[in-house]
Amino acid sequence: MWVTKRSPIIAAVVDLILVIVFCAIGRRSHDEAGAITGLVHTAWPFVAGAAVGWAATWALYRDKFDAYLILPTGVVVWVSTVVVGMILRVISGQGTAFSFVVVAATVLAVFLLGWRALAKLLPTPKN
Repeated sequence: MWVTKRSPIIAAVVDLILVIVFCAIGRRSHDEAGAITGLVHTAWPFVAGAAVGWAATWALYRDKFDAYLILPTGVVVWVSTVVVGMILRVISGQGTAFSFVVVAATVLAVFLLGWRALAKLLPTPKN
């Protein structure tokens, strides 16, 4: 069954969900209104950054790509999510206060690297 394999699709979905959770937590902590449209407005720069990280990792490590590795995949996706996300926030007129950058980088590191670290503890499924 495809769900038991260490599929890159599953890894990408986990990353996407965690990026959206990060944005939802941030919006909730600031009591921001506009549930769905506000979340999309907040999340799209980070989702785009994660997509750039995924594309870069796949292009650079195509022959030995493993979406579950902390290094290089997790680190490239994390750094790209933060850097590209912040650049896109600036371009789109959203805030990038230093404290926000620090919090975003920290939380996204815990999320995007953390699940990969936990996945290493689980037995590798037989294909």
